[in-house]
Amino acid sequence: MKGWPLLLALALAVPAQANGKPLALDAVLAVADAAHPDLDIATAQREMAEAEQALTESLNDARLNLEGTLRTGRNPVLRDRFESDNSLRLNLRKTLIDGGRNEAAVSAARLETQARGLQWLDARAQRRIALMTRFFDVLLADLRYTADNEFMTVTYLRWDDDKHRQELGMRSVAEVAALEATFQDARIVRNEAERKMREKRLALAAAMNRIAELPNELDDPKLAGNDRPLPEFETLLARTLAENPRLAAQKQLLDAAQNRLAAIRAENRPSLEFEAEAATWSRDAATRDELRAGVNLVWPLYQGKRVDARIAKEQAQFHLLQAQYEGMKLELQQALYVAWQEIQQLRETERNAAIVNAAYRDVALDQARAVYELELQTKLGTAMAETQAAFWRKRSVEYRLALAWAKLEALVGSPIDAAWEKGK
Repeated sequence: MKGWPLLLALALAVPAQANGKPLALDAVLAVADAAHPDLDIATAQREMAEAEQALTESLNDARLNLEGTLRTGRNPVLRDRFESDNSLRLNLRKTLIDGGRNEAAVSAARLETQARGLQWLDARAQRRIALMTRFFDVLLADLRYTADNEFMTVTYLRWDDDKHRQELGMRSVAEVAALEATFQDARIVRNEAERKMREKRLALAAAMNRIAELPNELDDPKLAGNDRPLPEFETLLARTLAENPRLAAQKQLLDAAQNRLAAIRAENRPSLEFEAEAATWSRDAATRDELRAGVNLVWPLYQGKRVDARIAKEQAQFHLLQAQYEGMKLELQQALYVAWQEIQQLRETERNAAIVNAAYRDVALDQARAVYELELQTKLGTAMAETQAAFWRKRSVEYRLALAWAKLEALVGSPIDAAWEKGK
């Protein structure tokens, strides 16, 4: 037919597949630990906490200072004459007792470091979910394009066939115009699907932090884990409340705030410091020691409102963290129930419906293939398009199911397998 060159050009407009190995889901998930802004933020927060911990642990370290002074002065003993009074001192100080201030501060810093580490684990889990989502988006966009391209082909064949029938006086101008309008609408849908193919590939490349390397061909994963046993909700909830990384991190931030509060309160307690010094002087005096050692007692009797204000601020911070912790528990319970219900719905209802629909479309396609008349060849094309659409629906259910499992595992804080409940 005369329109076949145009049809062929439209069909070939899909991006060419790469000659190399298709991109697999495992390869995509392998970059979850690689540099990416989402993960870099959590990494920077963890490193800041580690640095703060190191600083806090060092506050009671021994301090050794070398001090030198070049000066001159006069007094009545020197008959009001200026005379040099230079000195060189080596001073050692070490806090012995500080009322528990440093111990509480160090404990708070360590808890915050652990919390930031757990937040990093949660950020990595969210990265894996984001990568899976983008990967499945590309696969679905490709399947949607295939179906829409088939539908466009069918409308084109009908329009092209009726143009020839119009020349023979068998079709009216209005009938042919209506078929052309249908074809143009189908072409818009198909071109939009093609645009989404590129858009989803760009999103996947950005998620992988490889924006200049748009993936072409993807390997459709088998997703065998979709059929593993689903534990009871109460079992999952107990595990989530005990081991969810984000919730555990928030609990440790709460404990850190309590320790910081204890450290601030300890600032009103006395401290004991050891001091030793070796010195040399250019001017002799009876009150100057070349070697000395002793213990210094410091007892803050009055510090104004400074300590009280810091205590009030830390208490407010603790109440904020506590409210966030309780809110997070509610949010996690709801998210867990949604994911648990989604897995059940997809496995028990939507998967069966998609399988039945796909089987029906396969039967319809086989029947259409048995007919050779030109008029019914368009029905064959329609059956092929509907079969592609049914396959898109079927795979969509599996991808959603895999994502629901990934979200469930991220909430629980550990992989879920057949032996999971036994090892809880």
